[in-house]
Amino acid sequence: MPPSQRKTGHMHCKLLEQYVDEAVALETKQINNEDTAMDKDRIESSAEQAKGAAKETVGKVFGDKKLETEGKTDKAAGKVQNAVGGLKDALRGK
Repeated sequence: MPPSQRKTGHMHCKLLEQYVDEAVALETKQINNEDTAMDKDRIESSAEQAKGAAKETVGKVFGDKKLETEGKTDKAAGKVQNAVGGLKDALRGK
């Protein structure tokens, strides 16, 4: 695949990341008390998994193995963060 197409894939991915980050920032600003702390973890983990899925797809489409691997890593990190949120909920008795 020509480098120009890989660069385009990375640019699309960066824009998507920026939009997801902005959406998460707006959503988490609204979450400000202990009762909704679980929601913050779950929102952030969902966003991380979505970014990962997008990166993985863009990587596959453009034949960029590095981007595809980054996507898989981001998805895994999101799943871990979701598990951490679940553990926090359990410790709080929710």
